[in-house]
Amino acid sequence: MHQFPKDIGWIEVICGSMFSGKTEELIRRVKRAVYGKQRVQVFKPKLDDRYDEAQVVSHSQHKLESTPIERAEEIFYHLSTETQVVGIDEVQFFGPEVVQVCEALATRGLRVICAGLDQDYQGRPFEPMPHLLAVAEYVTKELAICVVCGNPANRSQRLVSRGERVVVGAAGAYEARCRRCHVAEPAEATPPQTLKLFD
Repeated sequence: MHQFPKDIGWIEVICGSMFSGKTEELIRRVKRAVYGKQRVQVFKPKLDDRYDEAQVVSHSQHKLESTPIERAEEIFYHLSTETQVVGIDEVQFFGPEVVQVCEALATRGLRVICAGLDQDYQGRPFEPMPHLLAVAEYVTKELAICVVCGNPANRSQRLVSRGERVVVGAAGAYEARCRRCHVAEPAEATPPQTLKLFD
């Protein structure tokens, strides 16, 4: 891990495909902050209730208490004045406003740790992650293992046929694929106005 700045806030982004360990890395960093006696608050989208309605849960079943919210701005309503570290899981669920929220938190002097998908199931950049990656001080790209050939995988292969750009799901709905083994669906199957997101 990098040497962290002193007396200022910053943004860390953990990105990658499905099953790459993004949430697990978020949990690891948050727990280290707790061990360091820092005041931490973690937030997750209400939409993502695959494993638990309130806890952040990795695919490997590591867990962390969190506050479910619908919009990124709600973080400010729940934020304690003593909080030093803010964790946000499935950050892509919150849309473009999450970038301004993260920047505002970092400007206040908080360490902000975000985890989310950087590509959609077609392998295209997944907003708002490109903007968040651009303003972050630290970026970690996690790779999964391609289930077809065993190579490092950075794409999420959708196994179910849906019209939406984003379908919330886990094992059975998606699997990790490398560049060679990933198969994109026809572009017309993805309406550009769709706002639902996934991981």
